[in-house]
Amino acid sequence: MSEETSPVVVLESSMGTITITLNKEKAPISVRNFLNYVKEGYYDGLIFHRVISNFMIQGGGMDIDLQPKKTKFAIKNEATNGLLNKRGTVAMARTAVVDSATSQFFINTVDNDFLNNSGKSPDRFGYAVFGEVTGGMEVVDAIRAVKTGTKAGQSDVPVEPVTIISVKVVE
Repeated sequence: MSEETSPVVVLESSMGTITITLNKEKAPISVRNFLNYVKEGYYDGLIFHRVISNFMIQGGGMDIDLQPKKTKFAIKNEATNGLLNKRGTVAMARTAVVDSATSQFFINTVDNDFLNNSGKSPDRFGYAVFGEVTGGMEVVDAIRAVKTGTKAGQSDVPVEPVTIISVKVVE
């Protein structure tokens, strides 16, 4: 794949650098959406607000006080694109509504086959994978190992915040 179909972003976190290769060919809507947020510096200063060791690490929507940051419109769910929620893949987070993803994303820390598309109903539609960690998986593993607790009514929140310092497109 070329740079045109596989843009690369570098996520600088308070625990290290994660390089993510995006799959524009199979997830054009999700990649365009993510890159729009990246290019405007949206993710800078947000946190990984949900960390479940044997599941995933999620970020891209809340500040250090767990206040949600205003997002753009929701996008179409591309979970039928054939990309699977395997360890190291990056997918769009959403609510129970199929087409509700905005800015939040998660990195799978294990193979999460139950998140793959397996039907048309909302509970089986799945979560759209749009990229893969191609560098810094040891940083993802360090983040997944942090101590978590409950804060502001939310569980699985890192006790010591894991901050997204910046996300930039590699030119």
